Amino acid sequence: MTKVKIKRGDNVLVTTGKNKGSKGEVLEVIKKEGKDPRVIVAGVNIVKKHTKPSAANPQGGIVEKEASIHISNVSLMDDKGKATKVAIKMEGDKKVRVAKTTGKSI
Repeated sequence: MTKVKIKRGDNVLVTTGKNKGSKGEVLEVIKKEGKDPRVIVAGVNIVKKHTKPSAANPQGGIVEKEASIHISNVSLMDDKGKATKVAIKMEGDKKVRVAKTTGKSI
C-alpha cells in the first residue's frame, strides 16, 4: 500500500481530469487493501445518484453528492494557494509535513 501524504481537512487543488483547477477541502481519504487510495473533495466531482424511498429519505429521488477522485489527481495547496509537494521532516521526536514550495509546516 502506498504512503498517503494527504489527510482529511487539507485544502487541495485538482490537477487533472474534468474538474481540473477546482479547489476544495478533503472530506475523506479512502484506503482499501489492494486498491489505490482515493479522496473525496468538497464540491468537486459531483454526481447524481438515484435513491429509493427509505425511512431516512421518504421522498427518494435524485441526490447530488461528491464522488471520489484518485489521490494522484490532487495536489496539496500551500498557504498562498499554489500546488505543492509534501516533504516529511523530523522536529524533535515528531514527524511534520512540510510544503516544499515554502518550507513551512502544514
